[in-house]
Amino acid sequence: MMATTHALWGMALAVPVLAVAPEFAPAAVLAGLIGGLAPDLDLYAGHRKTLHYPVYGTLATLLAIGLALVAPSTLTVAFAVGLAAAALHAVTDAAGAGLELRPWEGTSNRAVYSHYHDRWISPRRWVRYDGAPEDLGLAAVGAGVVVAASLEVASVIALALLTVSAVYVLLRKPLATLAERLAAYVPEPFVPYVPARYLEA
Repeated sequence: MMATTHALWGMALAVPVLAVAPEFAPAAVLAGLIGGLAPDLDLYAGHRKTLHYPVYGTLATLLAIGLALVAPSTLTVAFAVGLAAAALHAVTDAAGAGLELRPWEGTSNRAVYSHYHDRWISPRRWVRYDGAPEDLGLAAVGAGVVVAASLEVASVIALALLTVSAVYVLLRKPLATLAERLAAYVPEPFVPYVPARYLEA
């Protein structure tokens, strides 16, 4: 799924905090946003493996939620929401396509790596590829939850992310071709840092 979809759903995870402990909501929303994006920092270093933990992340989230319930504070609540967003990101990557330049072709059997199982989880392709119309639909749901919560700054961020998502959806397939062409011009010393899917296309 799109990074923006993960970010929006991470922010949406913070909405229950608004109902239970509104004083922690701003920090929780920020943590959800960061947690939703953070796993994709491994884009150029073992994407969907280095920072993606679908099993361990979920277990860590349960422990963090327990801590936040026992000792609620800005730090513990934000930590729990951030971990939950990162875990949700890793888990939902398995619902999408595999690691490939053109995921709509369905040639990859690697969706996300499970360190617990020591193997790649196969893509379910419920969301056919990042930037598919159904991906935009999920982003819209996440944004809708945040906007409905009437968190002013968060609503502006959510709508901005949704706008970026819509533009990306329109350009998704041409961007794959552009990335492939640009990869051919990467100077030799930097080639090891280019994701293999761009070079193997």
